[in-house]
Amino acid sequence: MYAVIETGGKQVRVEVGTEIWVEKLEADVESVYTFDKVLLVGGDKIKIGKPYVKGALVKAVVNKQGKGPKVIIFKYEPKKHYHKKNGHRQPYTKLTISEITL
Repeated sequence: MYAVIETGGKQVRVEVGTEIWVEKLEADVESVYTFDKVLLVGGDKIKIGKPYVKGALVKAVVNKQGKGPKVIIFKYEPKKHYHKKNGHRQPYTKLTISEITL
């Protein structure tokens, strides 16, 4: 059985036991997070929501809160003596899917 959930403005296909990295969620490590925005549940029979499947839930265990790799932003204009260097590390949450219910 698999499901498509919506989180952080993105859609993610999940199955029981898979690990996913999503935009940072306000949850403690080792707690259970429940997704109620389930767009599709598949398996023997496919259920498609309009926009969400009613009564469907996806439960996940929070494994880690962290930051991604650093991305360097460098702006430069030739002959104008202008340059600007910035860095960014996107926060994320690592989850393990534990249960998909209808």
